[in-house]
Amino acid sequence: MALKEKEVPVNVYVGMRYWYPLTEEAVEQIKKDKITRLVVLPLYPQFSISTTGSSVRVLQNMFREDPYLSRMPVSIIKSWYQREGYIQSMADLIEKELHTFTNPKEVIIFFSAHGVPVSYVTSAGDPYKDQMEECIYLIMQELKRRGVANDYTLAYQSRVGPVQWLQPYTDKVLVELGEKGVKSLLAVPVSFVSEHIETLEEIDMEYRELALESGIENWGRVPALNCTPSFISDLADAVIEALPSATAMTTTPMNSSAEEDSDQDPITYVIKILFGSILAFLLLVSPKMVKALKGNLL
Repeated sequence: MALKEKEVPVNVYVGMRYWYPLTEEAVEQIKKDKITRLVVLPLYPQFSISTTGSSVRVLQNMFREDPYLSRMPVSIIKSWYQREGYIQSMADLIEKELHTFTNPKEVIIFFSAHGVPVSYVTSAGDPYKDQMEECIYLIMQELKRRGVANDYTLAYQSRVGPVQWLQPYTDKVLVELGEKGVKSLLAVPVSFVSEHIETLEEIDMEYRELALESGIENWGRVPALNCTPSFISDLADAVIEALPSATAMTTTPMNSSAEEDSDQDPITYVIKILFGSILAFLLLVSPKMVKALKGNLL
């Protein structure tokens, strides 16, 4: 719709790694429609080898193995957290929710991002942490330009398994803030662009309950961007801007240190991608859902 309004007639395809419509189904339809140029827009604002990297790698493998697809010009939008439309849309939602509090200036803005294992950043060169911190900085700078100077913090949620993930952890920070006497808190799901189990269940239920138990009295949560018009319009602009740079997938670099490492050490990269794919699946399944599934199976 947004692209058509900008007089760019295109076909839009939706593909998911672990649910319908699957990536493979979308690619098959692209072939049937005889598409001659493609823009890949991952719905992850920040790049990580476990999300965008893993998804794009699947596409690259599929395209390389197909004579028709391997010649198709493709442009990959690897991240877009720094785009003005995204930053302004996030600031709009935060500013609006702040005004629902009795004393907006006393509210702590609590950014909660999905975590990744620390080794992804320290060993694999994943830029996710740096991009997330820059993203928060840009959002807060936009809010300051509007006269909003609230204190804020960033924490990481949804960790699974025994390995160390990016810190600080959301659950621990909530407890610490309560112990410090914080009474009003606005949660901002910064790495999610649509509502799903990690916003509706993990943040709205688990973390809200923990916050209230820890002494925080006034809780609020910024909704995901979903179909916010300014956000959707900016994504459409991103697609239009990416069209001229489309090249055959076999020659399209990922332009990340993680990808550069893969060229130097294929075995190590395969291992990283394997764990990245496993993590990408785990991002879909919260710890509570895992427990529920086990309960139904046993």
